[in-house]
Amino acid sequence: AAADPVSVSPGSLEGESWCNEHMLHERLDIIEEKVIKTVEHLESEVKSLLNIISETTSNIPTVPGTPLIDIFDGE
Repeated sequence: AAADPVSVSPGSLEGESWCNEHMLHERLDIIEEKVIKTVEHLESEVKSLLNIISETTSNIPTVPGTPLIDIFDGE
């Protein structure tokens, strides 16, 4: 076995490395799932806020002759 550099004995560092890597991937999967759920929640919140803004601005009475201002114009 000493002449064979490819063989891995049970309990070697390479086996521990695989176990640690497996645990790391599991934790990353959990984090990825939480991030996806958070992004979906934030998208829903943004859509809701945009709907509220749209409804609010469409219900604002305008005085005849007053120029309309586009708040999203960027100027």
